[in-house]
Amino acid sequence: MSDSKSKKLIFPALAAILCLSVLAFIAGSPGAEEEPKTITISAAASLNEAFTDIDSEFEAENPDTNVELNFASSGTLRTQIESGAPVDVFASASESDMDLLSEKSLIEESSRKDFAANTVVMVVPEKNGSKSTKTLEDLTANSTEKIAIGNPETTPIGKYAKHALEDAGIWNEIETKVIFGETVKQVLTYVETGEADAGFVFITDAESGQKDLYEIAFTAPINESITYPIAVVSGSANKEEAQEFVDFVTGTRGQEILAEYGFNTV
Repeated sequence: MSDSKSKKLIFPALAAILCLSVLAFIAGSPGAEEEPKTITISAAASLNEAFTDIDSEFEAENPDTNVELNFASSGTLRTQIESGAPVDVFASASESDMDLLSEKSLIEESSRKDFAANTVVMVVPEKNGSKSTKTLEDLTANSTEKIAIGNPETTPIGKYAKHALEDAGIWNEIETKVIFGETVKQVLTYVETGEADAGFVFITDAESGQKDLYEIAFTAPINESITYPIAVVSGSANKEEAQEFVDFVTGTRGQEILAEYGFNTV
């Protein structure tokens, strides 16, 4: 092979190598564009509407972070985290579920904050009206055949409702009337569709549902504080971004959005 032919083969090869090296350098340089990180937020079902809005505004302010929202009952979400689910932030509707994770060192204690408070109300189908249902004791009447509450084993709303009924001394009397919902949203649906004659929900859910289908009969007497804690999960692979989300929720704008949906700030 002549020198000229060798050069024709060698030089293009060198050029290709140099080109690839430059591209690799650019890709690995500090100024290179990186793919946005994705964080998963597991939040209580009652936070659905508020956190959907918070997500939109947080992503607008933090374009390098994508947020995936996972809504379910607080107990279900806690169990998922205990089982190793890849969650970055947990927002609970009860202190007890967060406490259980804390006992197992599954949350970053320094990140934990109470960020909202809520109220439990009794709702009844609009066609029934609330005139005959003014107290818990009225639920013992024969005219009330089905009472919807969240599952006390997995939902904070169910725990609060059961405690109220026990404190009133009527749980044993009305227990056979009770139908369980897996989330507060399902409880509200039971009332909206007329499957239940009454149901215990958070006031924030009552304010965001199909209000022409039911009425708020009264505020349930709950002898405990209903506060919502939030924390970064210890197993998070994106703790910096997770903490930024927590800071947004507990910050001025996050608190404003929560207040818009009826939550009390703490």
